[in-house]
Amino acid sequence: MNQDNDNELEITEQTAAPGGVRGKYYVRYKEGANLVLLAPDVAEVFRDSTSVNAALRQFLAEHGAPPAKTAGSACLPRT
Repeated sequence: MNQDNDNELEITEQTAAPGGVRGKYYVRYKEGANLVLLAPDVAEVFRDSTSVNAALRQFLAEHGAPPAKTAGSACLPRT
């Protein structure tokens, strides 16, 4: 084997996902995904999507839905 083949083999092994399932999340991706990054301090409390969704549902039940976004609005105003 020459050096080029060694590099290709090394890259293939590094990018392999043992036990992974190809296309596992394809259907969910096609339905649409909403990815939100949490600040580190918030992520310590809300460790999974279930806890985040429960907290947001409780917030919405108590405060109602936020106003609809309009063109040019980047985020909701702080209260």
